Amino acid sequence: MVKNLLNLFFPKVCLACKYMLTDNEDIVCTKCRHELPATNFHFDLDKKVADILYGRVQFVDSTALLHFYKKGIVQELMHNLKYRGHEEIGVFLGKWLGSELTDASGFNDIDVVIPVPIHKSRLRKRGYNQVSKFGEEIANKLNAEFNETILIRSFATKTQVFQDRIGRSIDNEAKFSINDFEYLKNKHILLVDDIITTGATIESCATVLNQIEGVKLSLATMAITD
Repeated sequence: MVKNLLNLFFPKVCLACKYMLTDNEDIVCTKCRHELPATNFHFDLDKKVADILYGRVQFVDSTALLHFYKKGIVQELMHNLKYRGHEEIGVFLGKWLGSELTDASGFNDIDVVIPVPIHKSRLRKRGYNQVSKFGEEIANKLNAEFNETILIRSFATKTQVFQDRIGRSIDNEAKFSINDFEYLKNKHILLVDDIITTGATIESCATVLNQIEGVKLSLATMAITD
């Protein structure tokens, strides 16, 4: 009865299309779930994510779950996750991708999952890192550790939406640090982020992580721009 009253006054809507959800739906409606543009990179051995970072960073394996198109349903999901407090989207996408990565050979020996960090000032303002829940769910599926405190963003950066690759690279230079090199020695790290565009932020994180003895890196993101 309480649930029905809540749905009456505060109806749950699809976080992709904003239509009301049925009792059997959660977060995303069935129609949008089927329309989400999955990449299947990790099944098809597609190297599109790696190609973005070619000559800059080398990963054991890399993938993105969804294609990101301007004004599409993935953009709506990302905005709801990042700016409107809907962390449950990260849970939804993390469970989805994590389940798929259990069958992808390049990700079967991950030791620790690390999200790209946000600066503490932005964390205080937003209240959460939009990638944390995503990374936690992937770690659970892969039976790996999850650590969101070991990689630190040292400086706050302005939004990078309208910057080109060179601008992003300069803006991200030396913005990350590690507080425990010994903990990550000889481990296979899965770095996770929301959207990969030019790869500048990922490159900056990877440059720091590659200083660790014996480390291997892989990458998984929620989406990739086309």
